[in-house]
Parts: sequence; structure tokens; C-alpha cells
Amino acid sequence: MSEQMLLAFEDEAPLAQVLAQALGAPLAFVQRHAFPDGELRLRLPEGLPPRVLMLRGLQQPNEKLVELLLCAPAARELGARELILLSPYLAYMRQDMAFTPGEVVSQRHVAALLGSLFDAVLTVDPHLHRVRSMDELFPGRRGLALSAAPLLGQWVAQQLNRPILIGPDEEATQWVRAAAQPHALEWGIGRKCRLGDREVILELPPLEFGARAVVLLDDVASTGQTLIAAATQALARGAASVDVAVTHALFVGDALAQLHEAGVRHVWSTDAVPHPSNVVSVAPLLAQAVAQL
Repeated sequence: MSEQMLLAFEDEAPLAQVLAQALGAPLAFVQRHAFPDGELRLRLPEGLPPRVLMLRGLQQPNEKLVELLLCAPAARELGARELILLSPYLAYMRQDMAFTPGEVVSQRHVAALLGSLFDAVLTVDPHLHRVRSMDELFPGRRGLALSAAPLLGQWVAQQLNRPILIGPDEEATQWVRAAAQPHALEWGIGRKCRLGDREVILELPPLEFGARAVVLLDDVASTGQTLIAAATQALARGAASVDVAVTHALFVGDALAQLHEAGVRHVWSTDAVPHPSNVVSVAPLLAQAVAQL
């Protein structure tokens, strides 16, 4: 028996298969059945090896958190002594403080739950503001945040001649810098004022966009409103084209269609979240990090 196994779910099979190959580890899937009342029946392989790597991205997170709550202790009962969560998209990280009295700080509580279930948690480009490292979220456990920004920067540099990378707001600075600098790409950061979940006011940096290819780069795209505002401004200022590159392609509802209607040409993403726009795999990042644990 192998000393480690990758355990995944069928809806993330493409990434799981590439990752298992990169790890040189056997791959097994959790058998999952949903009852009419919404409860889940889950089945894991019998006789698990000492080290189990559980792959579960937490896009549409609520039901998936219940899956982890059930699967993690079951894996230990079936033989796993070390349990590592590979969650390319880690949900509930944005709410890191109470903005109004009584508001739940979801980041703290979700991290506590995952830390109680797993020995280590690995993720890609988590949306952290006031937390310096993942280890702060998982005291007594290993927490590791990887970044796909250099991979996206490499993809963009291969596709376009002298593009300008733009982060739509200050929060994107770390990712845009990491994507641009290895390839000596020009880059800048916009300023954003969010008026609601679907309404933002945006001001792009004072760069010369005339006849240049512009790529909007960010960690996550959900409603797409920030990217739409940025694309509209870039085109109005003479950009030859506007493309989008994101780590996490959530794109809820008709967000992707709205982006294209606003003039965005290509949308490129990593497979951290399964989506038709996936062009870059995070499997090598995850495999390298697992090998170093």
C-alpha cells in the first residue's frame, strides 16, 4: 500500500487526476449520495494509508463544509494518521472582523472548524486582509497559502505583446506585482469604492492605455462588477483590448456574459475552481507544497 493517497470528489475530477499524477499518489473518490431531504450519504475507501490528502475546493461552500465535517473523522477511523486538506479555493476568508455589533467573523470560525479536522490546510490565493499568514488562522496546525499569480503572469506574457497588467483595486496589489515583475510587464493598481454587492465606483491608475493590450488581474471574480467597471474605463481610455486573468473563476449568474458584453475579449483562469475559462493548472503548486510539508 502507498504511504499516501489523494481523496477527492467527482465534481473536481479533472484537477484531482492531474494532481494525483503530479504527486505520484493513488487517487480515490468519495462516493456521494444526496437524499431527497438534503442529507448526505458519503463512503470512503476502506483501509486508508497513513497520509491522506483530501482535495475539496470550497466554492459554493456550505454543503461542502458538511462533507468535510463528516469525511475527516471518518478518514481517521479508516486508518489515516495525517490528514491534509487541499482546498484551492478557501471560502469565508473575507469576513475577518465584525463591522457591525453582533456580526459573525466567519473567517475565524471556519478556520477553527477546519483546524480541528485537519493537520494542515493548503490553499491558493486566499482573500486575506488583516491576517499576515495562514499559520495565524490555524494555531497548532500548518496553514499554507500558495499563489497562482506568477503562473497567470507567465500565461499572459506568452499570449500578448507588451500588455499592461491592471489590478482593479488596492487589494489586488500583491497578485498583480507577483504576476508582472518576473516578466518585466508594466502594471498599475486602481482604486475602488464599493457601494453594495453589485455596485462599485472605480478609478484606474493614470497610465497610457492607447493602443495597448490591457489585462485585468485579480484573485477572484464573483459578480464581475469590479472587472466590468475597469474594462469599461480601460476601453474608454483607448485600450486596444481588455482581457481578464483570475485565480478563482466563480462568475455567479450571468457575470461572464456581462463581462463579454462590456468588451472583455478573453477570460483566463486557473483550475483552482472548475470553470470553462480554466487555462492554468494549480496542480504543480499543490504537489510541490505537499512534498515540502
